[in-house]
Amino acid sequence: METEFITPITAWGNIGKIGDIGNIEGTDSGKYGAQSNGQIALFRDVFQNTIDQVKAAEADVENKKYLLATGQIDDAHTLPIAEAKAGLTLDVLLTLRNKTLEAYNDLIKINI
Repeated sequence: METEFITPITAWGNIGKIGDIGNIEGTDSGKYGAQSNGQIALFRDVFQNTIDQVKAAEADVENKKYLLATGQIDDAHTLPIAEAKAGLTLDVLLTLRNKTLEAYNDLIKINI
């Protein structure tokens, strides 16, 4: 009977600074390494994309505030819409972080 579906547990390396998730260490490039690296890359890409969206939304809000303060925007609704968008992107990032921590804590509680 084969147990190919069971993947060995590998140690996690240094995750790095907040917002810089491009340097995840501790992945094994052995038999299961390609699958693990693909999953880590997918997770890293989702997190990095969400962080980039939050940064872009915050920069857009700052730009809209400047344009409104200097009288370059005629529409008064542009700034509140940009602020709402920035708030939603931040909520998505926080939810993603909370769900990730919840899943990690559930993994820690598993008895081997």
